[in-house]
Amino acid sequence: MEFKKIHFKNAEAQKIYEHYILQVQSATKKLSYEDQKDILMEINSHIYESTSRISEESEILNLKNTLSRIGIPNEVLKPLIAEKKLNQATRTFNPIHIFQALTLNLSYGIIYCVFFILYLFLFSFVFLIFAKIFVPDHVGFYYKKGEIFQYGGFIQNEHLQQYEILGNWFIPVTLVLAIAFYFTIVLLLRLKKSLKTKTSGLVLSMR
Repeated sequence: MEFKKIHFKNAEAQKIYEHYILQVQSATKKLSYEDQKDILMEINSHIYESTSRISEESEILNLKNTLSRIGIPNEVLKPLIAEKKLNQATRTFNPIHIFQALTLNLSYGIIYCVFFILYLFLFSFVFLIFAKIFVPDHVGFYYKKGEIFQYGGFIQNEHLQQYEILGNWFIPVTLVLAIAFYFTIVLLLRLKKSLKTKTSGLVLSMR
């Protein structure tokens, strides 16, 4: 089913409606096409049911009241967008979607802050892999029992170079760590999602 705009008899009402639809589309642009369409159609259906049996003279006032009850898209849709983005991330394993989901959900609990920190570690591992390729003498795993434990890069390397223990194995080991962090984040997000009570319908339907 495709989205179809509502046509109002009153030109001003049509203008207000189309401006609101544009706000909804802008608020949901980070989501997949299907999720965007679902939200848009649900809001459109709610507007239609509230305005379909109104005279032309009352269209503007009724439409304004309806949109006021629904709320400003950028605000009222935030929880729903964050939830749908999280669903998309755990379904696709796409790192970009995961990062967007974490940033959208940061305000919804300390657990997402932990996920975000794990994601920063993941990108740190990726950075270290490239750093090892281009500046190999400044990146490595340096260890001396009871004194030195450093995984990564440094500026002054003379006194630590002798304690580098991975050598050419640094890149494959770091790659394995990055992959492990990536799948750990995804699996934890899936576990979090399965334990969380699913949001029942669109936020506006509960108003």
